[in-house]
Amino acid sequence: MKKIQIINGPNLNLLGKREPAIYGNRTFEACLESLRAAYPQCEIAFYQSNMEGELINKIHETGFSFDGIILNAGAYTHTSVALHDAVKAVTTPVVEVHLSNVHAREAFRHHSFLSSVCRGVIAGFGTDSYRLALEALLAG
Repeated sequence: MKKIQIINGPNLNLLGKREPAIYGNRTFEACLESLRAAYPQCEIAFYQSNMEGELINKIHETGFSFDGIILNAGAYTHTSVALHDAVKAVTTPVVEVHLSNVHAREAFRHHSFLSSVCRGVIAGFGTDSYRLALEALLAG
């Protein structure tokens, strides 16, 4: 059984409530339930924190023993060298995920400190971005 860790960063605990025109009306709990139902062959773990250091700790904890990490670092994507270094340090492949198309938004969202150390980037497909990331990890 493949072990996949989903890590969500700041403000993603507000999915379904926060700026639905950008992020949609679906909660992450509903997304996670759908993923687990659609991929029973995977053990899908989930972690969310609004604190950068806790995200780094979770990457360290799972980054050598899981088969993949799906990381939506939220705003830390555009600011965190520390998250870049954490992803670079682990051996588990990481897919960077964004709900919105960050390149169609404010200029400061166009740069990611994570993209260069991730296996790939998926953006702009709402919560379906997580499914696409999972498919990419399962495909190898």
